[in-house]
Amino acid sequence: MNTKILLVLFFILIYTSIFATEPESPQPPATDANIFGHVLDAKTGDHLAFVNLMIKGTRIGTMTDATGHYLLTNLPIGRHTLVVQSMGFETAQIEFEISEKQTIEVDVEVSRRGIDLAEIVLTASPTASGFRYQPDAVFLGENLQRQSQPSFGEMLNGQPGVAMRSMGSAPARPVIRGLDGDRILILENGERMGDISETSADHAISLDPLVASRIEVVRGPASLLYGSSALGGVINLMTTDIPDDWDQGFGGVASIQGATVNNMAAGFARATYGLEKWAGSARIAYRKAGDIQTPVGRVPGTSMDNFGGSFGLGINRRNLTGGASLSLSDMTFEIPEGIENTDERIEIRAQRQSFQGRFERKYSGFFDQAQLRFNTSRYFQQEVEIGVDDDGNPEEDTEIEYEQMSISSTLTLQHKAVGLLDRGAFGVSLNGHVLDVIGEAVYTPGEQRLTMGLFSFQEIPLSNTTRFQFGVRVDFQQTAARSNEAFSDIDMSRSAANYSGSVGLNYRPLPGLEIGGQFARSHRNPTVEELFSNGAHLGVGIYEIGDPKLKDEIGHGGDLFVRYDNDKLSFEATVFINDFRNFIIFQPTGQVDEASGYPVFQYQGGDARLMGSEFQFGYQLTRNLQFTAAMDYVNGRRFTDNNGDDYLPFIPPFRVSGELEYNFRSAWIGTKVQSVAKQGRVALEEESTDGYTLLGFVAGYRLDFHGRHVIILRADNVLDTKYRDHLSRIEDRNLLMPGRNLTLVYRWFF
Repeated sequence: MNTKILLVLFFILIYTSIFATEPESPQPPATDANIFGHVLDAKTGDHLAFVNLMIKGTRIGTMTDATGHYLLTNLPIGRHTLVVQSMGFETAQIEFEISEKQTIEVDVEVSRRGIDLAEIVLTASPTASGFRYQPDAVFLGENLQRQSQPSFGEMLNGQPGVAMRSMGSAPARPVIRGLDGDRILILENGERMGDISETSADHAISLDPLVASRIEVVRGPASLLYGSSALGGVINLMTTDIPDDWDQGFGGVASIQGATVNNMAAGFARATYGLEKWAGSARIAYRKAGDIQTPVGRVPGTSMDNFGGSFGLGINRRNLTGGASLSLSDMTFEIPEGIENTDERIEIRAQRQSFQGRFERKYSGFFDQAQLRFNTSRYFQQEVEIGVDDDGNPEEDTEIEYEQMSISSTLTLQHKAVGLLDRGAFGVSLNGHVLDVIGEAVYTPGEQRLTMGLFSFQEIPLSNTTRFQFGVRVDFQQTAARSNEAFSDIDMSRSAANYSGSVGLNYRPLPGLEIGGQFARSHRNPTVEELFSNGAHLGVGIYEIGDPKLKDEIGHGGDLFVRYDNDKLSFEATVFINDFRNFIIFQPTGQVDEASGYPVFQYQGGDARLMGSEFQFGYQLTRNLQFTAAMDYVNGRRFTDNNGDDYLPFIPPFRVSGELEYNFRSAWIGTKVQSVAKQGRVALEEESTDGYTLLGFVAGYRLDFHGRHVIILRADNVLDTKYRDHLSRIEDRNLLMPGRNLTLVYRWFF
């Protein structure tokens, strides 16, 4: 007899023998007493799928379907208690009484428990469902105050997976998993900022860290929601320039801080006045600092002088919330040229004016919520060379100017659960800019770019503990070069259509345990510098050569993380891999331009792979003493035509850190040790860097029980260690990183 037939007969025999021995249970008497209804999120009103319901004291139970609906039939008559349970929510119990041949409706609201709404990274999900498919992090409140630094790059440096591209404090910019520049998207309140910080190491983010009330970091591809430039991750700098949650009357926050390593002083204040349905908000921030001090002396050309302010209005009506704000910033900072150029310095002067808006409206149809965000801005930057004439008088020469007009806007429509789908979203985005580059030291043409994207983000609850996510995005882009003095005859444009997509899974088998993963296709369009550069770039001291034949970068990557959290122990482990086609590499050639004396760098396309891991661990040793540790590692390689491979340039070295903190009722004190390994995995013509270890301390005191007055004292590089960061872009590689530093912060909430 055929083997397959034997196997089928065998399983039929086993199946029938098991169930044949089970005595038949007597059927309960038919009562035709039924109960139905929906289970809803008490805060949002969303219908919740796959929630367990049970009649207390019986075996009668069911589970809500994908629309949050349930039905229990043929119930015993009398008074009962309906028990509603779901992971991440408080257990709810509802009493009801039912008679024979009666059908009643009971809707149940449950409150979230396991998912803290304050910790949901809104940047990663348009529906704020709280389910994660790739690693992310959020910084707010007192945790954000402890990280206070002159720039966002310094602020986030040392977080798992996040390093810093530095050229002094002002232009320091975050690096995620070895990717920086235009591959990391910096947002302000969910939209592109409109500055040019991504284009070069000497350009700064045009927002002071004191202004941010919340920072969200998404590690890994996020092109599905944000399109090009989100190839490696997203950092969303969120402010309350538009009031979004206020008490009636007058309130606000004020802060001052100082630091010794660069004689820095900074101040910030925000005031809000709220009525029942309207609120107004205004803020001001100022920061001034001198040159950075290292263990062997100062780094000339690292001073800064920044000012910013805003005014905003918020609205909170029954079906409409949101508002608009007008902000401005004025930044002046220096760029280090090297020890030998003591009579000359480069100063960057940048201004930005921005008009932002955010509006949300609720509807009663299938699309029950709409959100419109926009940010229009004007950005102007000058790079000025300041020297001394023959008579000893200061002499200024504006080498290059950038002027950019930009708009970034997104309309998102959220829909109700339908069929297998939970709440999801469809959206359309539009962003564009016109950039003019003029001056004697022009090395690139200007650019005119317009991009429109269409996207959809969907989630399917597979069970009470498992959820599946998928989405797709299509982008259409038109780019044209704009002529200037050095590129007077340029007449080049290119059109591109590309798509991004992702699939993810979130699994929560036990309370506190979460496993998530995502596979994504992402893309990035080349910048005007990568395509057309051909000249000496004064600000960073290199000669740049572009390639107009470069193609769009295409990435295929996967993330997998495991996260666990209970009262004493927490950890998160992440592994990732990203394969890139047409990866654009800013490669040193080993040559020197004779006219400028600068080393020559060239933009080259090829295939590459980045892979690595991140780890975080926390343990509550005692009621007041907590230990935390972190580790991250990135390996970046470029694949060459001869089937060999080289290391990619500017890849962060392996890092590990440990932190111990003791919390009193109104104060805390802690210490942190970070060890960075030698980076010997370097690209051709790239120098290696030695390893180092840094020691730091932090202490804080809450002056009253409610924490309205907070003082924070932080000591960095306590041992005054001499070291050089591998991602430093300062031309003179002998210049070291900052030495011992004390930072004092005072913050008052009123």
